Amino acid sequence: MEIFTGARTGQPCERRQDNFTGTAWAQALVVSPGEFLYGCVYFAPGARTFWHRHERGQILNVTAGAGLVCSLGGPVREIHQGDIVWIPPGETHWHGAAADSFMVHLATSFGSTEWLHEVEEAEAATG
Repeated sequence: MEIFTGARTGQPCERRQDNFTGTAWAQALVVSPGEFLYGCVYFAPGARTFWHRHERGQILNVTAGAGLVCSLGGPVREIHQGDIVWIPPGETHWHGAAADSFMVHLATSFGSTEWLHEVEEAEAATG
């Protein structure tokens, strides 16, 4: 058993630009290299991740605001405060804030993350 006092890795909340469109900040809360990453992501309205996939899946817990999530080939789906999203291992997807809302989610990513390309505006609107 391990207790993470204050649930912080000591890393600051950082603006994410490398794999995000728009303005987003992320903070790693608990990291177990090669196993999982548990962090908090703050999205400004319209901000979103690039397409990506997780080796062993991902759980998103929306704690504030409203957002969007989409799997490759699927529809864009709305998510709201209180929603929990399971993305299966290897499923290519993106997620972010709705155009008119900030969104905050806690994300647990299992295994490695493979970042792909930016989500095109047309894809963000339709999936």
